[in-house]
Amino acid sequence: MPQTMSSRSVSDRSPPEADLARPRILVYGYGNPGRQDDGAGVAFVEELTAWARSGGRPWLTFDSNYQLNAEDALAAAAHDIVVFADASGDQDEDFLFRDLHPSAAVSFSTHAMSPESVIALSRELYGARPAAYLLTLRGYEWEPNAAMTAEARKNVSAAVKFITPFLDCPVGDVPVTR
Repeated sequence: MPQTMSSRSVSDRSPPEADLARPRILVYGYGNPGRQDDGAGVAFVEELTAWARSGGRPWLTFDSNYQLNAEDALAAAAHDIVVFADASGDQDEDFLFRDLHPSAAVSFSTHAMSPESVIALSRELYGARPAAYLLTLRGYEWEPNAAMTAEARKNVSAAVKFITPFLDCPVGDVPVTR
């Protein structure tokens, strides 16, 4: 039976005054954890959720699912910054982090919608203009019912280490790797 994945905030308590000035950030990982490295985006969100809870970061929200859907535009619209995370078999780098621009073009892939389409729909339906980024994690194996490879796990951990300073203080230059 598939695991239900849902949105979760780091804290349900009211944020301190200083946290109200911080941008609201959604980190959304997608992919299938039941297909080895395809679940890297979801694993990325799980590691970040644990990190964020350890420091009480109420401006951060985490979500994950098997694919992006039209309904995700509403979640994106409620945030100032959205970071999408997904596995990739088409890159040599352990992970890449780049900015995204809205695109209403229909894309055909293993995912129902592209992150660019989600951002475009967020703009069209809700008038929202969150800054958006895509973090792709290099994957190596895609077999069903198998655990994530050690190499992909290392890439997830390296990406978490890379992104945490940005999530703690998302002002100034964005640490885009490409």
